[in-house]
Amino acid sequence: MENPKPGIVKKFNRNPVILLAFAIPMAAYLIGCSRHQASAFHPTPEDSISIVREILAHRAEADKFFRTDPASPFVRDTAIRYTGIKWFPPDLRYCFNSPLFRYDRPAQTTIYGTKGEPRPSLRYGYFVISFEGKEYRLDVYKPAKDPSDPHLSIWFTDQTSGHETYHVGRYVDIGNENPDARYVYFIDLNDAYNPYCAYSALYSCAVPTKDDHLDFPVRAGEMNYSE
Repeated sequence: MENPKPGIVKKFNRNPVILLAFAIPMAAYLIGCSRHQASAFHPTPEDSISIVREILAHRAEADKFFRTDPASPFVRDTAIRYTGIKWFPPDLRYCFNSPLFRYDRPAQTTIYGTKGEPRPSLRYGYFVISFEGKEYRLDVYKPAKDPSDPHLSIWFTDQTSGHETYHVGRYVDIGNENPDARYVYFIDLNDAYNPYCAYSALYSCAVPTKDDHLDFPVRAGEMNYSE
């Protein structure tokens, strides 16, 4: 069984007013930035409170989905039991701003599923984030079968993978691409979640490549699941 499109669990969307408050000043800031420079993220106290509230609201929605929704892997697979998702505490150090740096020639690549099946994908562009004084690149993917699909996905491993978090890796749903090339995206690794294969053997899920590794511990988002 295929793992659902990354982001299917994420039904709670960011407040557009908050995103606009970040995007406008950051777009102005970026005019003088180099192509590979990370954008700063400095929320006000009021915005920080709003972001944490949204993180907690999203987690409550995810819990409800897993418990009751017919599409939940715990509803579909009667051999497993839902005991609650484990999350790291919300941490705004793992929130970032970045424009989408589109590759001049997006590359067709093959991502493999956990059951070994090839999954043609389009390495479309990347975000640049800064954590504790160092910059990192996060590749952004689209489905190769439909490059016009506006949905943007990232998946990654990090220094917690296989220990505190799922060994295969985690996903973050970015949402739909904005047509404005200067648009600044809000990347919140507090939303990082496990693919369904972390819960049930019925599913196969995309395996992040070695290039999708973040060389620092992302102690944000979903932790290992165990009954």
